[in-house]
Amino acid sequence: MAEDPSQDMAISERLHHLATEAGEDAVSLGWVMDRLNERAFGLFLLILALPCCIPFLYGVPQIVALPLMFVSVQLLMGRNAPWLPERLSQRTVTAAALTDLATRADPWLRWIEKLSRPRLTGLTRPPVDRFLGLALVLFSASILVPLPATNTVPGMAVAVIAIGLLLRDGVLVILGAIMGTAWIATLIFAGATLASIIRGWIGI
Repeated sequence: MAEDPSQDMAISERLHHLATEAGEDAVSLGWVMDRLNERAFGLFLLILALPCCIPFLYGVPQIVALPLMFVSVQLLMGRNAPWLPERLSQRTVTAAALTDLATRADPWLRWIEKLSRPRLTGLTRPPVDRFLGLALVLFSASILVPLPATNTVPGMAVAVIAIGLLLRDGVLVILGAIMGTAWIATLIFAGATLASIIRGWIGI
């Protein structure tokens, strides 16, 4: 089988290539994953996370959060390639949405690609990537919290980790993990504070 030349493309170029392949039709998540080949884990995580990075975007982040969490669990389990059950793989995205996603992400993806290089590569390979899988599960779960702008920070954290995995850049992986962990800690603190206030109101 001939080698797919798109696999040597930069991440930003790969997203544009994927949007071009989609043509004018809506495509399924299964279709997207089939075309990512050996880079499926990192790119699929990135593609699912990018819509979550858009502030005050409702509906879409919650739709992609479940597949994102499902794929993260598989990374935690040590799978070599992601798999989606039929029900999740049949979820569709329009070609226009893929094109818009690639266009919006292009400037900052190219900026990150210029700054990034392979470093601390052990953080991007087994068995350390299993710990990343656990972190990604938690970050994905927080995207489901139905509060304004709650998807943005964890979405960015997942996207940065995904890019780190793709570029074998452990520094990006650490940065993404810090972002996501800080966000989870903020949610826990806010929840505990709110619970304390409510208990004070009702006199418990």
